[in-house]
Amino acid sequence: MKRKLAEQSGRQAERWASVWLRLKGWKVLAQRVKTPRGEIDLICRRSGIVAFVEVKFRKRAVDLDHAIDAYRLKRVAAAVECVAHEYVRDGEDMRVDVILLAPGVLPRHITNAWQP
Repeated sequence: MKRKLAEQSGRQAERWASVWLRLKGWKVLAQRVKTPRGEIDLICRRSGIVAFVEVKFRKRAVDLDHAIDAYRLKRVAAAVECVAHEYVRDGEDMRVDVILLAPGVLPRHITNAWQP
């Protein structure tokens, strides 16, 4: 039951993040992209940049500081390697971003969160 509620919260957070990104001028290209190496929550484009976005939701804003770590980012980066060629055009840059969400606070957008 807890897993099901966590899954529902995660999906809702991804919807909120996609709306927030659209309001910031991003075009959402894909959501919940599954690869052999993992899942990418959102893939977005704006001004020659393709962002592969990991979305994390926590019930308390204080817990956001520990929602993402190098291990999780490395998994997202591995998934990106599987599909980047499908989304990134010649001349575009790409990066891995993170959006952290919690009730009562504005989304926190961490740009270029993964640096190998």
